[in-house]
Amino acid sequence: MMTLHGIGLLPVFLVGLFGSVHCAGMCGGIVAALSTPGQGRKAFPVPVRTVGGAAAAWPAAATHVAAYNAGRLASYATAGALAGGLAGGLGALAGLPALQVAGYWAANLMLVALGLYLLDAWRGLAWLERGGRVLWRRVAPMLAVLKPFDSPGRLFAAGALWGWLPCGMVYSVLATAMLSGSAPGGAAVMLAFGLGTLPMLAAIGMAGVRLRTVLQLRAVRAACGLLVLGFGLLGLWRASVGLPAGAADLLCIGAAQ
Repeated sequence: MMTLHGIGLLPVFLVGLFGSVHCAGMCGGIVAALSTPGQGRKAFPVPVRTVGGAAAAWPAAATHVAAYNAGRLASYATAGALAGGLAGGLGALAGLPALQVAGYWAANLMLVALGLYLLDAWRGLAWLERGGRVLWRRVAPMLAVLKPFDSPGRLFAAGALWGWLPCGMVYSVLATAMLSGSAPGGAAVMLAFGLGTLPMLAAIGMAGVRLRTVLQLRAVRAACGLLVLGFGLLGLWRASVGLPAGAADLLCIGAAQ
């Protein structure tokens, strides 16, 4: 299992993978729009018949999907580096064991909150999203400058900006990035999370509305929410009663000190 600064990256990746059903509803529309080849171009005034149809458009769509998601992952890694660097700079997690344990509890409580959020059982993370809108109001106007999104460079920049969209799921994992206690560790945590969301968002970019409809089914969201909730509860249980190293390391974000 790959770890960094005591943080297990595999469970962070799995949280991103299972939690990405939330992305289907929140970001699916913009991903599908950005992934459409020729988006932002003027329509040809005379109807024409293209050779190859959808098969010919697939490489262009794949390029758009890759460019957007690369920018999104870059913004996640940047946010993680800022969170981990801030915690490391304060010296809280590195020098005070009691605060390190508190950080471990907080990170797992955020996973519990995320699981309940996906289950629509508790919407507490929505309060964090409201706070994030303060930053988003400053970032969002920059997207207009990048239009039309008709090149990989513009799509990369759009993805980097869209990565700062207020999102309770991202905020919950940033708590784990802070637990790493360093800028490289925080960046690695958020990159692992972003890679976990990549299969879902890439598939949405290629399949569009059809996949989004399936992912928004209550049963799908509930199953994914239960898995994320399980990660958080297992971590809290490990912190309270202790679990031997081994299988628990594969499912817990880190070891309580």
